[in-house]
Amino acid sequence: MAGMTTPAAVIVDAAAYAQAVEDAVKASAELIERAGGRSSSSVSKKTTLVVAGEGAGSKRAKAETLGIRLATPDEFATLIADFID
Repeated sequence: MAGMTTPAAVIVDAAAYAQAVEDAVKASAELIERAGGRSSSSVSKKTTLVVAGEGAGSKRAKAETLGIRLATPDEFATLIADFID
């Protein structure tokens, strides 16, 4: 590959990464619905929990402003496990 001078080059396939993130979001939404909840892509005063991992950015900030509970992905996994058969 042109421009690569060492065999230790690190290449990120952004398209594959974006697809992996999208798949994880869909899986989380399915778990939330199976547990009787509703998933949303935006934060509002009706939101009861925001799962905020690294780089949560503006959604985390809005949740904090609105006083909405935050959970890490690990905390969310533990919480949702209590509701899934």
